Amino acid sequence: MRRLFSEGISMSSEEEEASHRPSSVSSLSDSPCSSPPNLHYVGKKEEIVKAGRLTKLLNGCRDVLILYHDRQLYAMDKRCYHSGGELQHGDIEEFNGRLCIVCPWHSYKITLAEGEGLYQAVDDPTKKPPRTHWRSKGVKQRIHKVTEINGDVFVTLNKSCEAIESDFYQTEKYRPVTLKGQPVPKKQ
Repeated sequence: MRRLFSEGISMSSEEEEASHRPSSVSSLSDSPCSSPPNLHYVGKKEEIVKAGRLTKLLNGCRDVLILYHDRQLYAMDKRCYHSGGELQHGDIEEFNGRLCIVCPWHSYKITLAEGEGLYQAVDDPTKKPPRTHWRSKGVKQRIHKVTEINGDVFVTLNKSCEAIESDFYQTEKYRPVTLKGQPVPKKQ
């Protein structure tokens, strides 16, 4: 395991591209200055690169984390699918050749490109020493598409109808402030 750390950026995302890698960055430098429909402006690329990580509330309902790591932009739901940990505080690490963000609460590993949950499996627990390998739990974290247009960065929200576990934490209950900027009342 090689440990890597990078500051990340959180942004919103737009429609899914025909590509099977929704976190891929496409460059539309020949496009007009106005943003295409369904694209959410999240900032200038140079500012995102400098910050490394950014979170944005997009479309009034989706908390998104944008990360810049190894010259690549990624966007995903801000809170971990497992227990709602804020992923912007997680380290970036490589597991079995795949870049992951590690949840700071319970160390769940989530691939940046696909949103898969990874875990270390044991072949035969009766054998000593145990032999382990990395396995996928499947897609657990919603990934969004990032597009760069003339230095501006946009996110297209992944609007797949298929439920993904990170969707659970996309409610007012898990936001520190309401949409109107007022603190969420604490339950007594």
